[in-house]
Amino acid sequence: MSEVLNAVVASRFESGATLTHESAKAALEAGLQRIAAGATGVDCAPLAQFDSSALAVLLAWERAAQARGIAFEIVNLPAGLASLAQAYGVDTLLCRPELAL
Repeated sequence: MSEVLNAVVASRFESGATLTHESAKAALEAGLQRIAAGATGVDCAPLAQFDSSALAVLLAWERAAQARGIAFEIVNLPAGLASLAQAYGVDTLLCRPELAL
């Protein structure tokens, strides 16, 4: 059982500590490369500094995964970013039942 859990976790990548306008382009490209290589999710636990650009990047990663037929998983979304998503009306795009937040 633990081997299955490790395989699931291994297919995720970490968001990094900062995801703002200044770092969004680089983060987007890095995530897209990981998705193309088979990543199925992102762990946002390290994410401490963010702005609305983080939402755009997460949505773009999710779209890229969906285009590849992959159900993309976003885990450990910071409460502040979840609140920002709600304020912008995109929380339902990030917080679908099949995603573990």
